[in-house]
Amino acid sequence: MAKKVEKEKDIRLKVTTRIWGCAVGMLGICIPLTAVTNSGPIIPLGVVAGAAVGTAVVWRSGDKKSQPELAPNQLKQIEQRLANLETIVGSDDLDLRLKIKQLESGTSK
Repeated sequence: MAKKVEKEKDIRLKVTTRIWGCAVGMLGICIPLTAVTNSGPIIPLGVVAGAAVGTAVVWRSGDKKSQPELAPNQLKQIEQRLANLETIVGSDDLDLRLKIKQLESGTSK
C-alpha cells in the first residue's frame, strides 16, 4: 500500500510540474503582450489562477475513493449521445451561418 501512495504522489508531482511548466510558458508569452495591448495584469493573473486551481484539483483528487469504472454498454451509450449532440450542434451551426449570410445579403424568406 505504501508503494501505491508513493506512485500516486509521483504522478501528482509530474502533473503539477507539467501544469506549472505550461503556465510559465504562457506567462512568458502573455506578459509582453499585456504591454502591447494595455490589458493590464488580467491575463497573467488568469494564467496563475488557472495553474493554481489545476494544481489544487490534482492534489485533492487523490483523497477521494476510487470511482467505479463504466460498463462497456454505458460507455457506448455515452459515445452515441455525444455523437448525437455533435450532429445537433453542427446542423444548428450550419443553419445559423446560412441565416447570417441571408441577413448580410439583405434577402430574407
